[in-house]
Amino acid sequence: MTDKRASIESSRLVFQGRVFSAAVDRVRLPHGVTVDMEVVRHPASVVLIPFDDEQQIVLVRQYRYAVDRWLWELPAGSVDPGESPAAAAARECAEETGLMPSGMEQLGTFYPSPGFCDEAMIFFRLTGLRTPGPGDPEVHQDVDEQLEVRHFALDDLRALIKRGDIHDMKTVVGMTLIDWLEG
Repeated sequence: MTDKRASIESSRLVFQGRVFSAAVDRVRLPHGVTVDMEVVRHPASVVLIPFDDEQQIVLVRQYRYAVDRWLWELPAGSVDPGESPAAAAARECAEETGLMPSGMEQLGTFYPSPGFCDEAMIFFRLTGLRTPGPGDPEVHQDVDEQLEVRHFALDDLRALIKRGDIHDMKTVVGMTLIDWLEG
């Protein structure tokens, strides 16, 4: 195996949306073949594993139009242009849970769909959750969000995953990270 990379010969934007764009890139692959590749361009995102003072994890339940379901998920969101992942994690925690973290640990970065999308998901463990106060940035939920917030004991969350009641991949990956760190 080699560590060579593809070279882009041309790129054509075929869609520009609010959340992502799509392009068709003409690329020369590392083994010399030239092909057209469809790529979804998505900013990096942060996935939050917020622990309250009782060591419960905070999840949000929200409607996901693409799958037409209400899902329990770890809070998450995109990193804004010019924003650090840590700042995005704090902002998203306040926006989605109503709580600000005072402790933060980056756990890893993963690509959810590297076959066609360049999004990197950066996972953070958040602790020291508190109600926002003076000096904290003002935050608002996105217009398309209607969130229910609930705190889950680790064993209860593991049982939901085992029963197949959690359908969100990033939530399962986040719990796997927590279990690996505890193990």
